[in-house]
Amino acid sequence: MIMFKTRIARRRLGDFLAYAVLFLLTIFCLGPIVWMFLTSLKDEADIVTSKMQYIPRAVTFHNYAAIWSQSNFPTLIKNSLIVTAITVMISILAGTPAAYAFSRLSFKGREKLMLSYLLVRMFPAVMVIIPLFVMMRTVGLIDTRFGLALAYTSFLLPLYVWMLKGFFDAAPKELESAARIDGSTRLGAMLWVVLPLARNGLVASSVFIAIAAWNEFIFALMLTTGQGSRTWPVGLQLMVGEFQLPWGVLAAGGILSILPVMILFGIVQRAMVQGLTAGAVKG
Repeated sequence: MIMFKTRIARRRLGDFLAYAVLFLLTIFCLGPIVWMFLTSLKDEADIVTSKMQYIPRAVTFHNYAAIWSQSNFPTLIKNSLIVTAITVMISILAGTPAAYAFSRLSFKGREKLMLSYLLVRMFPAVMVIIPLFVMMRTVGLIDTRFGLALAYTSFLLPLYVWMLKGFFDAAPKELESAARIDGSTRLGAMLWVVLPLARNGLVASSVFIAIAAWNEFIFALMLTTGQGSRTWPVGLQLMVGEFQLPWGVLAAGGILSILPVMILFGIVQRAMVQGLTAGAVKG
């Protein structure tokens, strides 16, 4: 009886510690976002003050109105949406057949080619900015949305291929073999058999690529020179002046910038979670 009570006490203690750790991690992750949201609702007098003002004394939406009407922020958001959409589209069209080939085909140099995909991810992005800039200028893609999307794809496509390959590996091969026996081509088997089985993995991989493209800063800073193709991370950074730092406006811009990501997560949350768990367990 005593041993039974001791086991229950240990189990309760373990549950308590687990919930405590999860609670602390939640605060650690959500704390900066909450602080940014509260800052966006403050007047400048509540932000720049000798005494910390955690809660705004008077809630105001002036910062949101200012960044939306007095800056070029709507254009920045539109540029980011277009560049992200092009990046995801190119990754799906080019990366899906590549991931399928790595998963289902055996060909000479397969392992070396897969290793080269990993090597691309190991190099810092700063090292390839100058070659990319020269190439883009030569073909006339500097300061264009399509050129910026191509630059994003050069670094994000290997990640997409590797992620989607894992989901294709987890898909059973029996149904694909049956479709091939019934007369389907390999392309048809991929489109009508394998992709429906791995659709959650396709969604999860696409969401990761979309978030990475949406938040990218280095390429957008170096490959854009005007408002026509500049994205929101660069636009927010350029709002910081030499003698002025508009904390409220920057906080409002940050909140507006993460809204599309939150909406995207809300739409594809179930499919993304199912895709991640499907890719983590094979069999």
